[in-house]
Amino acid sequence: MSDNPFQAKMQARLERAKNMTDEEKLYRFKGVLYPTLMCPEENLKCLDNIKAREDDIMLVAYPKCGFNWMVGVVRKIIAEGTGNKSEAKMPPLIEFFGPEILKMVEEAPSPRFLGTHFHPDNIPATFKEKKPKMLVVFRNPKDTLVSYYHFCNNNPVLPSVKSWDSFFTDFMSGNVAWGSYFDHALAWEKRMDDPDVMVVTYEDLKQDLSAGIRQVSTFFGFTLTDDQVQQIAGASSFSAMKESSTNSHGNMGKVIFRKGEVGDWKNHFTPEQSREMDEAFNKLLAGTKLGAKLNYNHNC
Repeated sequence: MSDNPFQAKMQARLERAKNMTDEEKLYRFKGVLYPTLMCPEENLKCLDNIKAREDDIMLVAYPKCGFNWMVGVVRKIIAEGTGNKSEAKMPPLIEFFGPEILKMVEEAPSPRFLGTHFHPDNIPATFKEKKPKMLVVFRNPKDTLVSYYHFCNNNPVLPSVKSWDSFFTDFMSGNVAWGSYFDHALAWEKRMDDPDVMVVTYEDLKQDLSAGIRQVSTFFGFTLTDDQVQQIAGASSFSAMKESSTNSHGNMGKVIFRKGEVGDWKNHFTPEQSREMDEAFNKLLAGTKLGAKLNYNHNC
């Protein structure tokens, strides 16, 4: 019997995925695509019953924007900030929970660490009422697309990608799991000044992780010493997280933590695709606060 129930369930899902067609691996719920095995409709419907708390610690990100990396960072911040060093073995994505795990979450002591890839309008209404603090991670769209492409190619629970060009088209039209990157970005742009929301970028965290850890811990109300910050930063470099990913994510570790680079898009995009993404960004996000934070012209 596995000492990590989530990994055991994940293994069972990987086995089920072998007998599914690509068409069966995604389904639409309220107009958005989700992975059938990880987020079955039962899971999404039962989230109507989740009860948020004001002191919940929320991490939100569009897929492949650095969510799993920041899960590790935030867990270490909470451990240092609360003194509670017991390590959770389950991803905090609420759409993965289902009724059984949701019951455990209801009984869990505060502060609870929860996360989601949901579009902000699809996050259960209870979170809007209780207003827990939400850390939102964004990444430049070109590297997000590349990371998502490789993730789908190597993840048996998602449809296999037929070609880079077809995935590029699907991503640009929002025809991927959890929907359109730009829809997510435009919705968070409206909340940039919300005191309960802090937006950080993957690129800034890569450039100065210690500064990011200080910002995040202050936002969530934890006071850390310089030594604690440095300790967390050392254990949270992408390479350190990748090394320990077999422990934290089992066989999926090498799929989730691939390269962790800024600028890998240059190895994939054609000049025409690069121009198409530039046009989409300029049309939708140029001149916005989130657009400025993404430093698109520098990173893309």
